[in-house]
Amino acid sequence: MNPYLEVLQPKMSAVDFQKLSRLDNPIVHEFIAKESDLCHPEKIFICSDSAEDIAYVRKQAIATGEEQAILTTKGHTVHFDGEHDQGRDRQQTKYLVPKGLTLSKALNQIDRQEGLAEVRSLLRDSMAGKTMIVRFISLGPTDSIFTILGLQCTDSWYVAHSEDLLYRPGYEQFVKAGPKSDFLRVVHSAGKLNDDKVSAEPDKKRIYIDHMDSTIYSVNTQYAGNSVGFKKLAFRLAIRKASSEGWLAEHMLLMGVFGPGGRKTYFAGAFPSACGKTSTAMLPGETILGDDIAYIRDIDSVARAVNVESGIFGIIQDVNPRDDALIWKVLTNPGEIIFSNVLVKDGKPYWLGMGQELPKDGLNYTGAWYEGKKDEEGNEIPPANKNARYTVALKALENVDPELDNPMGVELGGIMYGGRDAKAYVPVQQSFSWEHGIIAYGASLETETTFATIGKEGVPEINMMSIQDFISIPLGKNVHNNLDFGRKLKKRPIIFGVNYFLREVGNGKYLNSPHDKHVWVKWMELRVHDEVGALITPTGYIPKYEDLRRLFKQVLGKNYPKEDYIKQFTIRVPENLAKIDRVSRFYQENVTDTPLELFGILYLQRQRLLEAKEKYGDYISPENFEKETGA
Repeated sequence: MNPYLEVLQPKMSAVDFQKLSRLDNPIVHEFIAKESDLCHPEKIFICSDSAEDIAYVRKQAIATGEEQAILTTKGHTVHFDGEHDQGRDRQQTKYLVPKGLTLSKALNQIDRQEGLAEVRSLLRDSMAGKTMIVRFISLGPTDSIFTILGLQCTDSWYVAHSEDLLYRPGYEQFVKAGPKSDFLRVVHSAGKLNDDKVSAEPDKKRIYIDHMDSTIYSVNTQYAGNSVGFKKLAFRLAIRKASSEGWLAEHMLLMGVFGPGGRKTYFAGAFPSACGKTSTAMLPGETILGDDIAYIRDIDSVARAVNVESGIFGIIQDVNPRDDALIWKVLTNPGEIIFSNVLVKDGKPYWLGMGQELPKDGLNYTGAWYEGKKDEEGNEIPPANKNARYTVALKALENVDPELDNPMGVELGGIMYGGRDAKAYVPVQQSFSWEHGIIAYGASLETETTFATIGKEGVPEINMMSIQDFISIPLGKNVHNNLDFGRKLKKRPIIFGVNYFLREVGNGKYLNSPHDKHVWVKWMELRVHDEVGALITPTGYIPKYEDLRRLFKQVLGKNYPKEDYIKQFTIRVPENLAKIDRVSRFYQENVTDTPLELFGILYLQRQRLLEAKEKYGDYISPENFEKETGA
C-alpha cells in the first residue's frame, strides 16, 4: 500500500478511504498526509462531489454552527465572520520569497523560510478535535485546455460549502488525470473558534502564498476572500502559471452583450472590488458568464476566455429591486444561498442600501446588535457590514450565459478597464490601439480604496489592470505579457476605459447615474462592430452626442440632455496631466522592469493634452473635437 495512504487510513471511514484510494496520484496522498500530520485533525472527510457528499457538507456547516439556518426562506443560511475579519487582509497576505530574490516593491513579501516557519507553527494542531475536509476543484470548465486542478484541505464546513457554490467539481478530474497531474494546493484552518463560531485569534491571521510550491497557507480567518483558497489566493498562482505559459489570468468579469439583430458580443472587464464589476456583469437583458476571474488564451489567433468559477461571492450592499432586479429576485426567493455579515431579524436578512428601512436591532457580525451599539474604539456599528456578501451558484440566475461551461470558452470582442476615478477620465472611451489601451487604461488604472479591503477607504492608488493586489510576478513583466499577448492575435479585442464615478468639478456630485453604464456598454458593442462613429480626443475615442441620445432612449427610455453630455465628456486637461504624473511616478518608484513603451505612450498622451490645452484651454468641451474619418 502507498505509505501515505497507510498513514491516513486510521483517520478515515472505509468509504472515505476508498474515495481517496481511487486517486492514482501519490503527490495528492503526500500533501494530505503532511498537512494532516501538521494540523492533527481528529477525522478526515474526502468530498467526492457526489450528491450525498455535497448534502453532508451543507448539513455539517449548519450542525457545527458556522452557518445558521435562521432565515425563513428555504435554502438560505447565514454566516458571520466576526468583527475583525471583514475583508481581504492586505497586511497579512504575503508572498514567500527565497533569500536573494525580490518581487516588485509594491507587493507584500516575507523571507520564504521565515514565513513558512511562522505560518506552519500557527497551523500546528489547529485542527485538533475537528474534521479536515478535502475538496477537489476544477478551475475553469472541466475537460478543457483552460482546466487547472485545485486541492484544498480545510477545517471549515462553511468554506467547503462555499466551494460547492463557487466552483466546478474536480474529484472526477483528479481521477481522470492520473499520477502526473499538476495541481494548486491550499491548506486552511479557521483556528480556534469562539462561542459565536468565528475565528477567535484574528491577531494571528496569516495568509501566505508559496509560489515555489504552488501552495496557499491560510490560518485564523474565515472571511471567504482569505479562506476560500481558489478565489484571489490561488489566482495569484494562476497568474504566475499564465505568465510562464503565454496566456492571461485576469481579475475580470465576462458577459454577453446583445446588439442589433440579436447578435451577442462577449466582453471582459477589469474593475477593482466595489467598483461596478458585478453590477456590470448583471445588466438586465444581457448575459453573465462571470463576475470575478477570467482565463484568456490565444486559440487560433483569437482571444477566448472562460470564467474560472461557476458562482458569485458578491457584495450585497446597495443591491435593491430597482437597480439590481436580477440578483434581487434570486436573493429573495428560495434557493441555495449563503448570506454573510448581514443583519438578521425575524428570519429575514437585511443589508445597507437595500431600499427599505432596516430594523433597529437584530443579529449581525458583532452578535446581538442594536441601534447605537459601538465597537471597542467607540465607533458606531452599522446594522450590516459594508462588505456583507452573498454566495450563490451562477446557474441560479435566469440570465446565465449558455456558454458558461464551454470547454473552448468564448471569443472576446472587447475588454474594459474601470475604477473609481472622481476627477480625470470620461465615462467611456475607446483606445487608439491595443498598446494604448493596455497602457493608458489598464496599466494606468487608478481607483480609490473601498471597504472590500481592510484599511482606510477613499485613498487614491494605482491598481494596475485591477490585479495589483493579486499579482505574483514582477509588475513590469505583467504589462509586457499583456502587450505581447495582443500583438500575437490576428483579431484583437477592442480596449475601452470606463469610469462610473466621475464627479462634477466644484460640488463633487456624481455625473453618472448607476443605470448609465448600460448605455456605455451598448455603445461599446456597436464600436466593436464599427457601427457608430466617434470623436477623437487626446485620451481616446469618445461617443458622439447623437448616438448616446438615441441609446439613452432605446436602453433606458429617457432623454439625455446635451448639458449632461458636455459635463460628462469634457476633457479635463489638468486632472489628466496630474494622472499621468502619478502613474509615471508609481512605475518609476516601484517597478524596476517597466517596459519603456509605457513611458512612451504616456508621453504621447501628455503631448496631445498639452496641444489641446494650448488650443482650447484647461477644460475642453467634446464639441471641440473632430470626428474620426468616415464617422
